[in-house]
Amino acid sequence: MNTDKIYAEAIVNEYSKKSASKVVALRKLDRAAKMPAQIFTYTFGIVCALIAGTGMCLSMGVIGAGTAVFTGLGIVVGIIGFAGMVVNYPIYQRILQKSKNKYAGDVIRLATEIAGDEN
Repeated sequence: MNTDKIYAEAIVNEYSKKSASKVVALRKLDRAAKMPAQIFTYTFGIVCALIAGTGMCLSMGVIGAGTAVFTGLGIVVGIIGFAGMVVNYPIYQRILQKSKNKYAGDVIRLATEIAGDEN
């Protein structure tokens, strides 16, 4: 192995002008397609978990007066939080599919260009 040649190529690569790689562009498109769904899912999931936790605290008397009214209110609030957690994944799938459909043409075009360059 010629280490001088490898070292010289590394130096040339360091000083040469960088061009945007198609693979990097494809990764950015993929990230742009998935990011809105992920942001919504994490945010909505955290909010629903906090709502469910608040409901459990109300129903167990940790917060509130511990009366039957607060217990009933806690059960209702907890059910709302758990229902939000249940529908979170189907909402995520729907948002992700819409976002993928939006970027599908660009992703497919760029992926076929990359696949064509390798041949």
